[in-house]
Amino acid sequence: MTTPRVPRALRGTRTARVPRHDDRRRTFPALPPRPGTQGEFAATWWGNAWVESMEETALDAARLQRGRAYAGSGHVDAITVTPGRVTAYVHGSRPRPYRTEIRLRTLGDAGWEELLDAAADRPDHIAALLDKDMPHTLAAAADLLPTAGDLTPDCSCPDDGYPCKHAAALCYQTARLLDEDPFVLFLMRGRGEHEVLADLTRRSLTRAATERAASPPPMPTVPAARAFAPRARPALPPPFPVPAQPGRPPSYPQVSGAPDPLALDLLASEAAARAHTFLTTGLDPVGALTPWQDAVRLAAAHPGSGLTASTRALYRDLAAALDRTPTDLARAVAAWRQGGPAGLAALEDPWDPPAGPFDRARPALVAADFPHFRPWRNRLSTGSLQLRFGRDALWYGYESDRDREDWWPRGTPDTDPVGALAALLGR
Repeated sequence: MTTPRVPRALRGTRTARVPRHDDRRRTFPALPPRPGTQGEFAATWWGNAWVESMEETALDAARLQRGRAYAGSGHVDAITVTPGRVTAYVHGSRPRPYRTEIRLRTLGDAGWEELLDAAADRPDHIAALLDKDMPHTLAAAADLLPTAGDLTPDCSCPDDGYPCKHAAALCYQTARLLDEDPFVLFLMRGRGEHEVLADLTRRSLTRAATERAASPPPMPTVPAARAFAPRARPALPPPFPVPAQPGRPPSYPQVSGAPDPLALDLLASEAAARAHTFLTTGLDPVGALTPWQDAVRLAAAHPGSGLTASTRALYRDLAAALDRTPTDLARAVAAWRQGGPAGLAALEDPWDPPAGPFDRARPALVAADFPHFRPWRNRLSTGSLQLRFGRDALWYGYESDRDREDWWPRGTPDTDPVGALAALLGR
């Protein structure tokens, strides 16, 4: 029987604090046959990494091929995954199926701390996990994926092959489970999906509380009786200068019968941002935006980030309304926070800049000992760093895992490409 899964929108902080009793045991129904598969068996890089860890230590290639054929023909029954163990009944040449399992090492507390810290430090990693993707750097943070010799097969059949064809079939079918849900890999290493999300939520809330504690103290107040007491009124002080940025609203509690905290938060953030713009420019910043730009603006105005229930619901609903993914929205939010509408345009609109600042950028980078940037339209790139020249004549920094072409905005835009690169590298 398949373990029921709670919809993401209902996974709030209160229910996520204590993992469900079945969070560390999941049973998946038998996968449909998929005969004739050629090349790589799995559809994702992490699914194929799982298969390779078995294939690299197999002693008989013929048994692997028969196991692969068994998997493609539907010989593997329902698969049960628990920490350190994957179990299923596999049908062979005899009427009675064989009980087959694959064992692997679970992560200790130190390994989990390293893995969860790596996930919490990168908003793009969190967005990728919610979109059922596994970033390379996150998988490598604590040896999440098995390596050669990390998988130990066992089977009730009389075949003493390593692995036998039944264990090989189970391994291939498990790779298909990992394709659909990378959280299965977390469960194999010792912790269920709810438990991992609860821990990441706690880290996000702790980080937000630390940031609030470091904010300036509130302004002193005056009792109402003293303020309205009869007295000579001094001259009014000059108005406060307009702040450089709009204020941030407080955190609203979740109280039964009270307005939705996310709605209050968005209304307060929206009012502060628009009031600040009216004070400084007298213009409405919303009227000329496209629906996508407005959705990115709303998400960017949401205070805080991470895996709180409100943030997941906001990103999911806004992205779905415009036929985008939560990862698309998270990347666009990072660009908006980097440079507003101009930053979003730098993310989404490659263009051919005229001769001038763009042509002078490469000599300036070479002079600053950065000779390896390659030009394409308005972009200068290396394997993991990129500078984009915006239509506002600013340079925007981007970063990606090496050779993945998965660019995320980083740093502060600058009129000088060397300055933008220094902000990107934290110099």
